[in-house]
This record gives sequence, structure tokens and C-alpha cells, in this order.
Amino acid sequence: MDSSIRRGSLEMVAAMLISGTIGWFVLVSGQPVLDVVFWRCVFGAATLLLICLVMGFLKPGILTLTTFALAVLSGVAIVGNWVLLFASYSRASIAIGTAVYNVQPFMLVGLAAVFLGEKITLQKMAWLAVSFVGMLAIVSAHGSQSGSGTDYLLGIALALGAAFLYAVAALIIKRLSGTPPHLIALIQVCTGILLLAPWANTSGLPTDLSALASLVTLGIVHTGVMYVLLYGAIQKLPTALTGALSFIYPIAAIAVDWVAFGHRLEPLQWLGVAAILLAAAGMQQGWWFKPAAKAAALKSD
Repeated sequence: MDSSIRRGSLEMVAAMLISGTIGWFVLVSGQPVLDVVFWRCVFGAATLLLICLVMGFLKPGILTLTTFALAVLSGVAIVGNWVLLFASYSRASIAIGTAVYNVQPFMLVGLAAVFLGEKITLQKMAWLAVSFVGMLAIVSAHGSQSGSGTDYLLGIALALGAAFLYAVAALIIKRLSGTPPHLIALIQVCTGILLLAPWANTSGLPTDLSALASLVTLGIVHTGVMYVLLYGAIQKLPTALTGALSFIYPIAAIAVDWVAFGHRLEPLQWLGVAAILLAAAGMQQGWWFKPAAKAAALKSD
């Protein structure tokens, strides 16, 4: 294996494993969701500011007024995505919230079709149907393991909202190609600070050591360090391999939820999670059934 591919793979695996533990730190902090996201933005901004300074991304002329405005707009979507996703954890569990969140590739396809005129193929529609069946399987098992059915369904709705906002942010970021991604991330978390300051408890950090450690870790490790690893991996890896390794994230999140909080999924929920992840993987990797005649022709060539 090429050394660059090997290093990129290790970076991607590390980034996805870090992502898989986000829910644990959110719940362990014991803080209101808005406070968690606010302090994540604060510590993340400090870390990313240092990274951008070291990498020379703070020089004049890198950003135009348009790219800055788009980065701020994507920041609004990303911060809203964090708020909704984190809120879903305590209602539907980390495992279910993360699984439902992984329908965002299909939302991105829909948004791209509406705003960019991209064609929705039969292949994408088929994988969307598989994902929808998985969603129905998860919803039909509500309430048995995760508190009241109302809370469970609200958690799923919040995760879907988070997925939609992530798709919106991804659509905006498509127009920021050529802009250093670490700088985009810095603008996003700074936007989050300004956006949440009027609503979060900004009078001081929690005095409880575990809560404080959780917030600092979410900012430094899960934002600053993870962005560096993720973007470094994306630059080194083929798109297909990046997509394949990204599924470590939901698997890690489900494992963390199981080990740390004892949230064990029912068989029907497992089937729903598997269907959503299979559909997302199938669309990202381009899996599809080839006609026998065409497959034979390709083989003969």
C-alpha cells in the first residue's frame, strides 16, 4: 500500500473513531445542549485559530466577501446540526440518533437536484427506498428501550433535522472549493459562538471536573484535532475509500452507546440501522446491479 494512502487511512480511521465518541462526551457533560455546543465552539475556535495561524491560512486575500458569507451561512447550518443531533441523543439514544443521521446523503441528493439541477437516477431512488424502509423499521420499534414513545419519536425527528442541516451545509460548502477547509471550520465555530452567546450560559464553565473535561475535549479533540485528521485524510484518499471508512463513525457510536450506557437495540432496530447504513454505503460506493449481458460483455473485454 502506498505510504500516503496508508497514512490517510489511519487519519480517517482516527477521525471516525473520535466522532463515534462525541455522544458519550455530550451526555457525560450533563450540560444543556446549547451550552455544550457553545463551549465546543469556543474551545474549537481557539484550537482552529492556532492551526490556521501555523498553516498560514490567516493571510489577507484568501477569502473574498462572497466566500466569507457562504462560510458563515454554512456555519449557521452546522451549528444548528450540532444542536439538533446532540438533543436527539438523550431521547432516542446515541445509536439510533446516529443511525438516523446517516440518511443525510439522500437529503443532499434531493437538495442538489432542486438547487443544482443534478439528476436523480434509478440507482439513487432504489437506495433511498432501502433507507426509508430502514427508517420505518426503527420508528416501528419506538418506546420499548428509550423512554416514552413520544420522546423517542422526537429524538428521531431531531436527528432527521440535524441530517437536513448537514446536507444544507454540505451543499453550501460545495461552492467553497479552493478555500482552506480548516479556515472554513474556524469561521463556522466563530459563527456558532456569536449565534449561541445570547442563549447559552456564558457566565462561566461548570465547576464539575468531568463536565469541564468533556466540554474541553469536545472543543479541542472532537473539533480541532478531528478536522485536521479528517481533512488530511480526504486530501490523501480516493473518494471511494473515504466513503467506505466513514462508516466507522456510526459503528463506533453504536458500540459506545452499548458499552457506556447499555442501550441494546432490538432485532427490528438492528435491521433498520443495517438498512440505512447499507443504503448510504451503496449510494456512496456506486453499488448497483448490472444486466447479465452487459456484465458478460465487460468480462469478455
